[in-house]
Amino acid sequence: MAVEIIMPKLGVDMQEGEIIEWKKQEGDEVKEGDILLEIMSDKTNMELEAEDSGVLLKIVRGAGETVPVTEIIGYIGAAGEVVDAGTKSASPAELEAAGLEVPKAPAQETVVVADKAPLADDEYDIVVVGGGPAGYYAAIRGAQLGGKIAIVEKSEFGGTCLNKGCIPTKTYLKNAEILDGLKIAAGRGINLASTNYTIDMDKTVDFKNSVVKTLTSGVQGLLKANKVTIFNGLGQVNPDKTVTIGSETIKGRNIILATGSKVSRINIPGIESSLVMTSDDILDLREIPKSLAVMGGGVVGIELGLVYAAYGTEVTVIEMADRIIPAMDKEISLELQKILAKKGMNIKTSVGVAEIVENNNQLTLKLNDGSEVVADRALLSIGRVPQLAGLENLDLDMDRGRIKVNEYQETSIPGIYSPGDVNGTKMLAHAAYRMGEVAAENAMRGNVRKAHLDFTPAAVYTHPEVAMCGLTEEQAREQYGNDILIGKCSFTGNGRAIASNEAHGFVKVIADAKYHEILGVHIVGPVAAELINEAATIMEAELTVDDVAQSIHGHPTFSEVMYEAFLDVLGEAIHNPPKRK
Repeated sequence: MAVEIIMPKLGVDMQEGEIIEWKKQEGDEVKEGDILLEIMSDKTNMELEAEDSGVLLKIVRGAGETVPVTEIIGYIGAAGEVVDAGTKSASPAELEAAGLEVPKAPAQETVVVADKAPLADDEYDIVVVGGGPAGYYAAIRGAQLGGKIAIVEKSEFGGTCLNKGCIPTKTYLKNAEILDGLKIAAGRGINLASTNYTIDMDKTVDFKNSVVKTLTSGVQGLLKANKVTIFNGLGQVNPDKTVTIGSETIKGRNIILATGSKVSRINIPGIESSLVMTSDDILDLREIPKSLAVMGGGVVGIELGLVYAAYGTEVTVIEMADRIIPAMDKEISLELQKILAKKGMNIKTSVGVAEIVENNNQLTLKLNDGSEVVADRALLSIGRVPQLAGLENLDLDMDRGRIKVNEYQETSIPGIYSPGDVNGTKMLAHAAYRMGEVAAENAMRGNVRKAHLDFTPAAVYTHPEVAMCGLTEEQAREQYGNDILIGKCSFTGNGRAIASNEAHGFVKVIADAKYHEILGVHIVGPVAAELINEAATIMEAELTVDDVAQSIHGHPTFSEVMYEAFLDVLGEAIHNPPKRK
């Protein structure tokens, strides 16, 4: 079926656009992402990319024509397909002027599951394997669409995020933030009765467990409320789309594999020592080590390292890359590294661990540059890998240990989908939510929705926080050369940041020089993990820097810094000194 090409709405005030030039002609083959045409609004020129692959079947509106937003300007479809596009659509005003009936707006779409043969008692529209973010989201979305859904979970609902990742670490990081508050209390006129405090790790772990239990129970309650059938145990998935749980076997017309991920390990001498913990282990540690060596300066290693540094532990981070959290924008990463060093964390970069020696209940980590780190405990935190237990019977296409999926989240086996960490695309809980949702809709309705993850925000919950969305400066320069603009604004002059003792860090905005399209937003500073969601929404809506400049941000707020960073792209930030020519 032919796909419509419409005049896009490039900004909040745009009502129409002029077609400057078609880059493709009727009959040309088009691939998703190809430049179709150049258009101009009252603010900017922009190249419009194809959202689907096929053949440019028909150009309805040509170069030089001014077209209202959302009106059809062309069609893409299969070669030889015929479209009825002889006349352009008329506006309601034009129809009224001609004395014709104005059609009513179509009613909101109601999703109806097509009639199918009745399901057997042990058969389901979808069997979801795994109850983490991708899995429980997929199960509930499938139920919302009218499906009979089963979910299989071998341990606790909520997956890594709720049980061993996002939530437990944020519980501990709040403790670190409270301790930071105690250190500055006297300077704010709060005189505590005693400056001495102790940390009860039993209570700390118990509180963390209570938070986890509340949330995992909540997930199970949601599944039951949506009439999802729950099976507990390891699901062994078979090629005929049956799933065996212990002695019981159920069948799915579609299967969603959402088995998540597990801690990655490295094979070096001494790694098997009981004093070497994973991120799973350390979350249940009921003592505070005097010293901790963190192997890996990624998100989890830095977050947990900061927690124990706040508890008074001597923390050394060992990272093989040239900086911590190397996937982040380099400038942001180096700024965070400076701040963490001031908090007492010792960070070693461009070096790895060659061997671990245990002696007298202490570890000596021998590094490959010849130096050594001595610590009471070590944390192995080098990332996560897909969890494939139960999937051994499936002949799936794989890519370096990850299940290959297409844009519909479907694997190489039709009717079997695989969203979330197990496909390795973006190992983030909120990306898994979206992938699970998309997988369920496609399983229930046919492949109708793609997973667009380009503007997925990411955050590091240190104090201050770090967050990003889109391209880093290094990636932008690789793709656009020097045709980019960069705007920055610091929290050091922000009223709320100063009043909150949070006046450190900055916001960085990267845009292309031609159209002022926003390519990336990066933040190190207070509530960065919250602020980045505004940036993600702005980018998903394809607003330009000029559009954002027309908005109003409340005062006093931290978000004013992001607003002024957008203005700085244009050289119009009020609270920044003038840019040098």
